[in-house]
Amino acid sequence: MKTIKMLFEHLNWSNQQVLTVLETNGGVNQQSVRLFSHILFAEHIWFTRIKGIDSSSMPIWDDVSLKDCLYLWNQNQNHYSEFLSQISDDDLGQIVIYKNSKGKEFRNTLREILTHVALHGQYHRGQINLKIRDAGFEPVPIDFIFFRR
Repeated sequence: MKTIKMLFEHLNWSNQQVLTVLETNGGVNQQSVRLFSHILFAEHIWFTRIKGIDSSSMPIWDDVSLKDCLYLWNQNQNHYSEFLSQISDDDLGQIVIYKNSKGKEFRNTLREILTHVALHGQYHRGQINLKIRDAGFEPVPIDFIFFRR
């Protein structure tokens, strides 16, 4: 449980770092904001799946503003923080049954889903950093070791 919580602390810190650099540099470009909102939408969708709520009508890709991203980031951070404070190591083996956006059913442990959520955004934050550099701005260091330092 300690590792999962630390991964989510890193996820929240990384998202905050990206949000700050996007806000500071006027969103850099719409592709950066779109990638960032995808991270946040995915986090939200996985949370609803964990809670047993149908997520099939929720967007995974959408054009939204940085203000919308800030709202999503806060919402996700609050939901996961509260959820993680209420579960134990024993709960991580629980099977979650959910359907993807195409209606196909899957079964994964809560540990697998939480690990996926924590790692999924890192890939896209790397893409955002590439866009930030291409736009002439300094990318934000989001590696785990920077977080731990």
